[in-house]
Amino acid sequence: MKVTRVFSLALLVIALASASSAKIKVQLKVQLKDAQGNSVGTAVLWASAPGIKMKVDVENLPPGVHAIHFHQNAKCDAPDFKSAGGHFNPENKKHGLENPEGHHAGDNPNFTVDPDGTAHFEIQNKDVTLGDDSHSLFSNGGTALVIHAKADDQKTDPAGNAGDRIACGVITK
Repeated sequence: MKVTRVFSLALLVIALASASSAKIKVQLKVQLKDAQGNSVGTAVLWASAPGIKMKVDVENLPPGVHAIHFHQNAKCDAPDFKSAGGHFNPENKKHGLENPEGHHAGDNPNFTVDPDGTAHFEIQNKDVTLGDDSHSLFSNGGTALVIHAKADDQKTDPAGNAGDRIACGVITK
């Protein structure tokens, strides 16, 4: 009888530990830097079915509407961040959230930087994951998060006429 009680208590402890760990939100923090290597903010990513959610806090950026994309390489070599490659696009689709032929997994909505150079926003991207699949932002050794100088027109291939890359952060495990 004593063994059964100890065994039941052990199972209860395991069940409680599993339940509490299931509620823990695993987050990944990405440091965003400008072409001079100065920090301009952070993005925090976490799994949120379907896909991921991302909370971005930036400063010292030009006011106005900007594009933000996931790019295919985990590289952010200044000054132009072209080392990040093209948009993350595991299905080889066309660019733009408004493209009738589909869009890159790395395409995201635009965001607005306030006149004081700051922006604080949250988005969900249903097309990428933080797992081990082909849509994982950890694919190919990681990816990059890139902020562009202008807004994405959400339809022009390959990058929505979003202009220069003005900030970049590497996404790796």
